[in-house]
Amino acid sequence: MTAKPRLSFWQIWNMSFGFLGIQFGFALQGGFMSRIFQTLGAEKDALPLLWIAAPLTGLLVQPIIGYLSDRTWHPRLGRRRPFFLIGAILSSIALVFMPHSPTLWIAAGLLWVLDASINISMEPFRALVADKLPEEQRSYGFVLQTLIIGVGTWVASNLPWFITQMGIPNEAGPGVVPPSVKVAFAIGAFVFMASILVTIFTTPEYPPEDLRRFREEQKRRGNFAGEIVHHVVHMPAQMRRLGLVQFFSWLAFFAMWSMATPGLTEHVFKAPAPDPAAFDMAVPAQAAAFQSANAAFQNAADLVGSYMGYYGLSSMLVALLLSFYAARFPLNRKAVHAGSLLLGGVGFLSMWFVPHPAWLIGSFALVGVAWASILSMPYALLSSHVPAEKMGIYMGIFNMFIVIPQIVAATLLGPALRAFFANEAVFALVISGASLLLAALALVRVREPAHTPVPLASQAH
Repeated sequence: MTAKPRLSFWQIWNMSFGFLGIQFGFALQGGFMSRIFQTLGAEKDALPLLWIAAPLTGLLVQPIIGYLSDRTWHPRLGRRRPFFLIGAILSSIALVFMPHSPTLWIAAGLLWVLDASINISMEPFRALVADKLPEEQRSYGFVLQTLIIGVGTWVASNLPWFITQMGIPNEAGPGVVPPSVKVAFAIGAFVFMASILVTIFTTPEYPPEDLRRFREEQKRRGNFAGEIVHHVVHMPAQMRRLGLVQFFSWLAFFAMWSMATPGLTEHVFKAPAPDPAAFDMAVPAQAAAFQSANAAFQNAADLVGSYMGYYGLSSMLVALLLSFYAARFPLNRKAVHAGSLLLGGVGFLSMWFVPHPAWLIGSFALVGVAWASILSMPYALLSSHVPAEKMGIYMGIFNMFIVIPQIVAATLLGPALRAFFANEAVFALVISGASLLLAALALVRVREPAHTPVPLASQAH
């Protein structure tokens, strides 16, 4: 097997830059979909179930895309880049139309399209790092991806607030998404497409080492579903151990994405979403009361999105520090991940106790430490245990450990809040904290792969 050349900082940066757009899509989805659903009339305890489209789509799409990208070679676009392009086009279209949804079911359907499209682009990006980088640079590569993801999370989460400060209204009539959110999603569509194109145009891919044998494999018709099931059954032991860690990690973040807006607008800002059915709009005083309550909710929702952006900013700074360290010294990925998950758990639990909204900055900053690690360390811990020629399908299967807990949360979180927590949405964030603590505990069984990093300073630029 031919040794892979070491890449410079800018080469790794360009190959990961498309994640900026992917994260714009995810951050807008995570920060504002519940707001869109509530604006269109959804009850707060129905929000997790409305979100179920996202993980269900990932469960279906990710292993299929991984399988297909392993078996693809386009003379101009290569192995992974065709999927980047297709996903970017579809995601951009969904982002443009999402906030213009006239009904709840259309918004839920567009969420399905958006998440499927993002997954088409995202999964091959993970495989691309393992395709392009030698073993000693992979931790650095995944951390640099996380840095770019952090930038995207912070900027996209703050977009509606920024746009409101420019004079674009963040209020609208009953059942209408505010113009500030519509503009933010349009900007997200542009950034998604543009950043993916940067990666496509700047990052060549290595052809299969034996192209002739690869073509023969392409022509061979195997049992598509059977092959995926085979790899699931026979996945490496390290993947199974990391899968449990991923389960609790992503359950925590799904609960945040689906319930942070109702939880924090109610518990911290004391500005819950008003129910239009509770007001008689024909009576001027009641119409004015609705407008006042709706304005308070929309302003609070803007601020929740803005505060959530701090987990992206924090993850960016943590990733920056880790990238400098991982480029020069051995990195104990297991220890870093455990410590980060513990800090994230404390961040979520603290949201119940904050005496003032501004304290949420600290809470989300701690959550961002966990986020930075979740996006890099599990993949670095796994990549050396997976055969290179099967990297796509195994990364797709590994991502099933991301979507399964989200399906569990989508189906059980709403009923759990009603049954045990008096339907107070903020307890979803308390559950998030406990889940991250369990994820840290599950790391006990994960092995730290041995590798010998080479300083970045020794790379050719």
